[in-house]
Amino acid sequence: MPLVVVGTVAYDTVTTEAGYRKESLGGSATYFAISSSFFTKVGIVAVVGNDFADDDKKLLDSYGINTTGLEIAEGKTFRWQAIYDPKNLNNRRTIDTQLNVFEDFSPKLSSSQRKSDYLFLGNIHPTLQLKVLEQMDSRPKTVGLDTMDLWIDNNREELTRTIGLVDILFMDDREVKLFTQENNVFKAAKTILAMGPRVIVVKKGEHGVLLFNESDIFAVPAFPITDVIDPTGAGDCFAGGFMGHLANTEDHSVVGLRKSAIAGTVMGSLAVEKFSTQKFISISNEDINERFRSIVTMSTFDPLDDHETLSTLNPNGIYLAGDLN
Repeated sequence: MPLVVVGTVAYDTVTTEAGYRKESLGGSATYFAISSSFFTKVGIVAVVGNDFADDDKKLLDSYGINTTGLEIAEGKTFRWQAIYDPKNLNNRRTIDTQLNVFEDFSPKLSSSQRKSDYLFLGNIHPTLQLKVLEQMDSRPKTVGLDTMDLWIDNNREELTRTIGLVDILFMDDREVKLFTQENNVFKAAKTILAMGPRVIVVKKGEHGVLLFNESDIFAVPAFPITDVIDPTGAGDCFAGGFMGHLANTEDHSVVGLRKSAIAGTVMGSLAVEKFSTQKFISISNEDINERFRSIVTMSTFDPLDDHETLSTLNPNGIYLAGDLN
């Protein structure tokens, strides 16, 4: 299969201003796989307990996701509970985390998964991420990695080693600064690029995404959503859209990476419109394409002609903005 994701499948209990949902399907691998399935074939490697509902397994199968790597262990599925700040959905308070069967999880790739061209290492312990990478028969064309402040604070050495072996790093702006000890996101991205990754994706929530590589900086605006229902999994859906589109097109050029970033933005924006993964049940490929076009339109404008300038001097020596000649 072209793309494999290793991460968590969980049951989330979430409270937002829009309401409350108890033990809805969640987890980094779940969101990533469903999002990327709209672009390419994807396989999931994760663990669940024997309490994992048949309907949730059928839901994953309905998206064409290869679930042969979904291990079922004796015990309960990973649980997570959080409350989002109604005044700022970028802030949330974790109420409870129960690792359950995930605590002893050691990912094992099948023979076909070890041959995948695209691999995404979801937000799990960096040592586990490294063990997965070491199982590959050969170096994948592209390896993506997501992480969080927990690993930055407590496992920096292992995380640094793993980051040095991947191609695309996904972090939010706060994590990038924390990891590099740089207050400026541009300096932080430059520092990480020097460590090995060729692309850094900096997620900025409602302010969009910054994409860095050696020769390009690209900013993608967030798609305006008037009613954000549940932001859980938006970042994972962004990564799924990005990696899924990249695996489908295999276009690693500057333009190709920019398109993948917009594809990711589309999927992340769709995810927040309903609780859990419910939004994706009702969307079509045309819905995705239409939103892609809308985001492109939001950030497209005619450049200056060779003879034009943004401002000119009036006789008193004062610049007049917008005076184009």
